[in-house]
Amino acid sequence: MNNNELLLQRVIAAKEDLDLADELIRDYLPFIHSECAKFAGKSLSLGKDDELSVGMLAFHEAIRSYSRLKGAFLKYCALLIKNRLIDFARHEKHHQGHLSLDAPIDEDGHVLADVIADKDDKQKAMIEHEATIDEIEELKNVMHQYGISLKDISENCPVHEKTKEKCLKAIAIAKDHPEVLAELESTKRLPLNSLTALSGVNRKTLERHRRYLLALLLIYTNGFEIIRGHLWKMTRGIKL
Repeated sequence: MNNNELLLQRVIAAKEDLDLADELIRDYLPFIHSECAKFAGKSLSLGKDDELSVGMLAFHEAIRSYSRLKGAFLKYCALLIKNRLIDFARHEKHHQGHLSLDAPIDEDGHVLADVIADKDDKQKAMIEHEATIDEIEELKNVMHQYGISLKDISENCPVHEKTKEKCLKAIAIAKDHPEVLAELESTKRLPLNSLTALSGVNRKTLERHRRYLLALLLIYTNGFEIIRGHLWKMTRGIKL
């Protein structure tokens, strides 16, 4: 049995056993530390730096939410850890001390608050840009396993709003039926028969937009939170 299969077995067992989950987190603490330090741009210490605690919680979340459909476990973990650290960084910047920072710092009337805000905005933009690039690269790798690409989302996208709603309905139903996702994972093909039966959407409609449906289903059942956020806006806030 190779290391990937052994890790997968441990993950499956840890889903239902907190002690096994804690043991897995301890064994992979160097991996968690590496991902958190990469994000923070500095060395971190357990019990001192909150980023490590966030990373450990994200690792546990990955254990609970993982399936083979999400690709390699450690890549999925790395993506989830980065997303949770971005959320943490945003929260910290929003709630950082509201000291009296409105005193002028130069003769032109600039205040410290403006300087901090500008620096934080640039850092936030850089972090989000890097995270988005990482998500896109990971998504391309996952899609490649299913014989599709990013272009399929736009080229195979439904033109009419009603058709798009039907497709999104099928995706939402698939998410709530693990057996459909298991079929997708094992065959690497969109389970048209199952989706047609469960959603009531005409099979021809689903078949016509098969690549679009497959691409979105992979996005919405993996940890691609940044990309999912963009799609949420594109679909006018339809929650999947």
